[in-house]
Amino acid sequence: MRQLDMTRGPVAQNLARYAGPLILGNLFQLSYNLVDSVIAGRFIGEDALAAAGTASPIMNILILGISGLSLGAGVLMSEFFGAGEREKLKRELSTVLLFGLFFSVALVCLGLVATRPLLVALKVPGEILSMTCAYVRVIFLGVPFTYFYNTLAAALKSVGDAKTPLKFLVFSACLNAALDLIVIAGLGFGLVCSAVTTVVAEGTSAILSALYIYWRVPDLALSRGELRLDRSLLNITLRYGSATALQQSCQPIGKLLVQRCVNGLGVEAMAAFNAVTRIDDFAFTPQQSIGQAITTFVAQHRGRGVRTLEDRQRVYSGFRWGMALELCYFVCICLVAELWKEPIMRLFLDQDSSPLTIQMGCQYLTAMGVLYILPAMTNGVQGFFRGCGRMKLTLLCTFIQVFFRVSVTYALAPHMGISGIAVACCIGWVFMLEYEGLCYLGNKRQWERGERPFGAG
Repeated sequence: MRQLDMTRGPVAQNLARYAGPLILGNLFQLSYNLVDSVIAGRFIGEDALAAAGTASPIMNILILGISGLSLGAGVLMSEFFGAGEREKLKRELSTVLLFGLFFSVALVCLGLVATRPLLVALKVPGEILSMTCAYVRVIFLGVPFTYFYNTLAAALKSVGDAKTPLKFLVFSACLNAALDLIVIAGLGFGLVCSAVTTVVAEGTSAILSALYIYWRVPDLALSRGELRLDRSLLNITLRYGSATALQQSCQPIGKLLVQRCVNGLGVEAMAAFNAVTRIDDFAFTPQQSIGQAITTFVAQHRGRGVRTLEDRQRVYSGFRWGMALELCYFVCICLVAELWKEPIMRLFLDQDSSPLTIQMGCQYLTAMGVLYILPAMTNGVQGFFRGCGRMKLTLLCTFIQVFFRVSVTYALAPHMGISGIAVACCIGWVFMLEYEGLCYLGNKRQWERGERPFGAG
């Protein structure tokens, strides 16, 4: 049992120990769709790559919406753990799991019915519509596994154990890759089988997480008598979690609207955009992981109580170290995007793919490489406010970014291609960061003057 109380011990060491497994875990979770895209592009063809790319934003809405709800619950569980309230910690986990049982089943039913009308509304080309529809419907069947894994992982992370979820993700990601190679590269099956292997891998990670908690983590292990839904905790969880889920979902909804614009540019642009957004995912998601580490750090301190100047200085120190981690990761992903953009594009495409597809992708990555610093900063600040319980503020900031990104995309993409999307992202992040910075400085002055308790709006 690897619990980590971040209210004690060296600040930088605690953050690094916690953030490292989070980053690796999310990188492996991203590998599900990355492996699907690479194998689809190389062994099935450019149409399959475009289909997987069109499905990706829909999948991300599901995954990030679910993880947002789990993240909101995780903030509460971190506070209960920091305050030493183990009984409330268990009741919160039980409430989220029981609510999720009904929530995820409802999502499956809705998804199976709405998939085709949604893809038609997104202007998916007719030649790949049936393939994309079948792929998305299978992914919807895996929603319950996604929900339960994210909730159990959030519970483990709330008590400071980020390494165990990583191990389960590594195993399931390897399982997904192996099954993809067998059924698609080896046996020659189509894109739908790739979705099936993803669901099998996600189910495996959920089952392993449940078994580990039952056997090894008594603070979280629920007996049959403890499985009950606490309405008061559910109301608080939904208040936290719904804002976080909406905030997490705003990005993929924005991406879905951007994808609609890209779909009008042709299959080549769709294939190029799918390839480059896989790199975007590898930039943004680890930055969000560092933000989550800041969230847990702040929430645990908030649960214990931030009353003295020394307490506040420790929280600010954690925030500064978290931002330093964000900058370090930015340097790494910037170098990858700038130095290896062409090999990255060729990784997703077979030898018969159009040179224009590779050219469009390289132009996009050239522009985006240096811009990845902006989401690094915004994710760090959002992690701080989320740990303070300021969920509505993080939602508003994300909405600002998405609004400007989508609006500018529709203005520029028809003239500049997918390079116009990079410009639109930059404009959205600048407006978002400016608003976040003003809110942070204003709240910090009020907390330091004692005008309101730490964490209060």
